Amino acid sequence: MIDIKLIRENKDLVKENIKKKFQDEKLPLVDEVFELDKKVREVQVKADGLKADKNKLSGEIGKLMKDGKKDEAEAIKKQIAETAEEITALEKEQEELTKEIKDKMMVIPQIIDDTVPIGKDDTENVEVERFGDPVVPKYEVPYHADIIEAVNGMDKDAAGRTSGQGFYYLIGDIARLHEAMIAYGRDYMIEQGFTYAIPPFMIHSDVVTGVMSFPEMEAMMYKIEGEDLYLIGTSEHSMIGKFKDQIIKKEELPIHMTSYSPCFRKEGGSHGLEERGLYRVHQFEKQEMIVICEPEESMDWYNKMWKHTVNIFRNMDIPVRQLECCSGDLADLKVKSCDIEAWSPRQQKYFEVASCSNLGDAQARRLGIRCKGEKGTYYLHTLNNTVVATPRGLIALIENNYQEDGSIKIPKVLQPYMGGKEVIEPKK
Repeated sequence: MIDIKLIRENKDLVKENIKKKFQDEKLPLVDEVFELDKKVREVQVKADGLKADKNKLSGEIGKLMKDGKKDEAEAIKKQIAETAEEITALEKEQEELTKEIKDKMMVIPQIIDDTVPIGKDDTENVEVERFGDPVVPKYEVPYHADIIEAVNGMDKDAAGRTSGQGFYYLIGDIARLHEAMIAYGRDYMIEQGFTYAIPPFMIHSDVVTGVMSFPEMEAMMYKIEGEDLYLIGTSEHSMIGKFKDQIIKKEELPIHMTSYSPCFRKEGGSHGLEERGLYRVHQFEKQEMIVICEPEESMDWYNKMWKHTVNIFRNMDIPVRQLECCSGDLADLKVKSCDIEAWSPRQQKYFEVASCSNLGDAQARRLGIRCKGEKGTYYLHTLNNTVVATPRGLIALIENNYQEDGSIKIPKVLQPYMGGKEVIEPKK
């Protein structure tokens, strides 16, 4: 949610930003908010004037009663009561107008960073840099589900019976490899100075609407029937929500944390849920990182954060690239975002395994996350980034470490989490 001062003082900037995001249908909202805001302030001025009149009249009653002018005092009391009713009506009108403004402001997108490439959708995202050489081996790399099944590492049929499409059992060394990736990502981030946390896996609706836009919520979140609780789609939701309505001391900044959680997503309308593989699923696990910092430091943190993910994947012998998200691919709360994509030797292309986002003060405004400094109280900036998420990260690991004999080489950084095991052999 942007600062309403931008609409008061620079409507053209807000409209131009909407055009850059190819959301022209939202352009009328800017003028609507401008007029509503003007009306709210007019109502406020009128209400303040009536309150001043009421206070002045109230001061006269005692004097009139003292002078024995009871009838005049009663007339003023009646006038005060009428004024009070008018003030109540104005306050109700102001409350309704303020709610209408907020509802419209929640839909107006955040002002994007000047460096964001302009494009309509994800097909116009821009490759920035590659890390590691994308290798295509001379031998065929099978579909990841076939590789996993050859080592008895997965059972989607049983998951279909217990839970339906989009779920899975990971078994044996593959389950262990999955957890090794998460554990390595956790330990790497702790070494970088991030504080480890395990957050709640369910959150209230006001936290959901604080961390994401309504269309995102509808597409992603599972609602707990009969309760004001949603299953999280990523631990960023509850980690940022941890600081809701808090005034953070300046000396406590920046806050940088890494968190583990299972993640639950509808993947509504997504293709691939019926497939044998693990690419699109309703449930997965993820190590996340979040930062809450001073506004002027957020872009520096953004660049540090995505580089951590690159390092983690390169340490697991996985080539990756950074892909800058264009304006039309940015969610409404984001100022700037990039994806880290891993190389798939089987498909001979890259696919997304992580996403890093700078949300400016959008989440902080919605959730009331502020800092008190020399210049007063102000909103902080929030950022989030995937450390490692499985099973997508697992797919990248398996494909890039698959060997001609059907075995899976375990990267050195993961071997301590696998009891020193170096290779997962196919079952005879």
